[in-house]
Amino acid sequence: MLALVAALCATLVPNPYADRVLVVINGDSTASLMLGADYLKERGVKDKLIVHCQDSSQNAGLETINYSNFHEEIETPLRAYLSKHPKIDFIVLTKEIPIRIPDAPGIGLSNNRPSVDSYIAAFDYDKVPGAFKISINDSGFKGTSWANRFWDSHERFSHAKFGGYLVTRLDGYTIDDARLLVRYAIQSEQEKPAGRILIDSKVSYPTDQLSHQPVPVFAVQPDPKDPGKASLADVGYNDYDKDMNKAAELLQARGLPVQLDTNPVFVTGQDLMGYCSWGSNDPKFDADNYHKLRFAPGGIAETAVSTSGRTFLPTTGGQSLIADLIQDRVTGVKGYCDEPLLTAIASPSILFDRYTKGWTLAESFYAASRWTGWEDIVIGDPICQPYGR
Repeated sequence: MLALVAALCATLVPNPYADRVLVVINGDSTASLMLGADYLKERGVKDKLIVHCQDSSQNAGLETINYSNFHEEIETPLRAYLSKHPKIDFIVLTKEIPIRIPDAPGIGLSNNRPSVDSYIAAFDYDKVPGAFKISINDSGFKGTSWANRFWDSHERFSHAKFGGYLVTRLDGYTIDDARLLVRYAIQSEQEKPAGRILIDSKVSYPTDQLSHQPVPVFAVQPDPKDPGKASLADVGYNDYDKDMNKAAELLQARGLPVQLDTNPVFVTGQDLMGYCSWGSNDPKFDADNYHKLRFAPGGIAETAVSTSGRTFLPTTGGQSLIADLIQDRVTGVKGYCDEPLLTAIASPSILFDRYTKGWTLAESFYAASRWTGWEDIVIGDPICQPYGR
């Protein structure tokens, strides 16, 4: 009985970040309306914005929205709301809001398309002193993005300090999948995290080769007076493996349960608080083991997969999808609506370090991401904070 009372009391404790969250709901989608209402009630969030746009669940083509429609139906009312509510730091997009924009102005993509989420995350970056617009030209993929000002920060996020917003999404194959993202987030804050973090790297590296990880955004810190000469650092395949090794080393040093697996076999795991792998880019990728992954409440994940967030509709073929990890009960995960390049994949050493130090889910993923206004999609309740209590 005492345990039951304690659990009920815990559910009544409001998340301290709730008054900094805005929920964006597609008024033309039943699922979006339901999810938005659930989130507002369960988290005690007061700020909501109902927009009217195409329902992305009808077919895969509607997951892409032309900029003219995005601007009229989402961007304009959202900017108007944010201008009157300067306290907002976190924005939650709900299921059946489109995921990508093919012709966003100022992005200059030749064969890639930014996510709706990341485009919103970079709102007003063009007005922030010290913000660097970056040109991307690698392996035939070209585009323009922003260097994330919150990258590798040791200071907690606020829009006033860093500019932009931390945008996440409640999505999945079904409305129940999306609902559970919030339920697990809340549950994780009521119990001590006990699961391990599984890092499936292809190679093991000694400590003395990890000192330069993670690779920074710029090869040389650019001169604010001459941003046109900014040179991006290159993240190679070996760098990502080293970053995974460093994540394991950092967590081990703090006494946290972590497993660094460098066996060629693509492993699976149960009751995970964290997961990182090459996903279907692993030469030994095992789809069955990928689908057998199971997460504890509060568990988060990142996979170095180019198009892992290309759709949230049932599909076959192609690279591994984060929608499958949502179905496997992950609480937070990052994916990409098109080819982002390896540099855009979240740094595992920063991601798991910040998260296990008590930062929110959104802060952890964004601090680990070098670019914004790009192709990133962060799934989950932004203020989920299992290690913060």
